[in-house]
Amino acid sequence: MATYLAKRLAHALGNRLSFPPRGTAVTHQPGAQGFEERIRASFAKQGLMGTLGATLGAVSPGLVEISVRPAPAISQQHGYVHAGAVSAIADSAAGYAALSLMPANRGVLTAEFKINLVAPATGDRIVARGRVVKPGRTLTVAQVEVFSETSGSETLVALLTATLIAIDGRDGVSD
Repeated sequence: MATYLAKRLAHALGNRLSFPPRGTAVTHQPGAQGFEERIRASFAKQGLMGTLGATLGAVSPGLVEISVRPAPAISQQHGYVHAGAVSAIADSAAGYAALSLMPANRGVLTAEFKINLVAPATGDRIVARGRVVKPGRTLTVAQVEVFSETSGSETLVALLTATLIAIDGRDGVSD
């Protein structure tokens, strides 16, 4: 299975992986009319996002923002936002960024992700900004930067790279 996914990923990426420089505008066409409403409706159904108190912010083709406010219920023993909460909002931001480019008859699932935690997640708000790097018919690669916001200043706390798979024709997977 891993070899199959690696081959599909290499094929989808043309045997290379490169990210546009930070701040570079990448434009994508939405996968379906009404994609934003579809994503917002799907997000509202996610129990974990509700448990974390996460909110869905900006949604545009290939770009999604999800944030959470630090609280004792999602902290670890040192008072920082737990890496599990950071990973969860980052994974969802990647998934919804990918879904925004998929046709209405397809759903999305995460095939894999890698996260680098580079600073403690603390501050007024933790925000995950997901963007599609390479859309594909079957596999999509997305990158998410997670920032800690304090008094209007942002600090990078995590970087996630995800491979997402389009699901077609599976009961219960439509978003």
